[in-house]
Amino acid sequence: MKTTLLLLVMLILTSFYSYCGDKKIYSWKDKNGVLVFSDTPKVGATEVKLTSQTLSMPTIDTSILDEQQPVAAKSYKVAISSPADQDTVRENSGSVYVTSRITPRFENGFKIQLLVDGAVFAEPSNTSTFALRDVNRGEHTLQVKLFDPQGSVVSVSPISTFYMHRASSL
Repeated sequence: MKTTLLLLVMLILTSFYSYCGDKKIYSWKDKNGVLVFSDTPKVGATEVKLTSQTLSMPTIDTSILDEQQPVAAKSYKVAISSPADQDTVRENSGSVYVTSRITPRFENGFKIQLLVDGAVFAEPSNTSTFALRDVNRGEHTLQVKLFDPQGSVVSVSPISTFYMHRASSL
């Protein structure tokens, strides 16, 4: 009885093993042209013949994925956008708002400094707009310097000239 039971169990296990080994694989291309593999046949699918039960994939060198690409240093450009070069500002109070433009947009820690008539107007700050008060009549030059977080000059704008027009006190 024991040998018959053992033989029956061995026969069942062998049939399961052979059933698993007889799986068929089919392939076809879907509507997007992507190659699809499945164990379920579909109209137009072709059967894939396997030569062995074990499949092995060749190893791929993934070390190229770990390499850090060198970061290209950004080239900053700074310019005075307002008042425009050779503009006349008509303001009796002598107030002028100077606006600068930095490209690409500067990062945290960068500072901007305004020079009026070649002299420093204020300490470097993180704003690109400056308010000048009580500017005398006549010709004035503006220039902007851009500093990185370490305090090094990154870019300097071209000199821009504007003319202040105020009503005479006479």
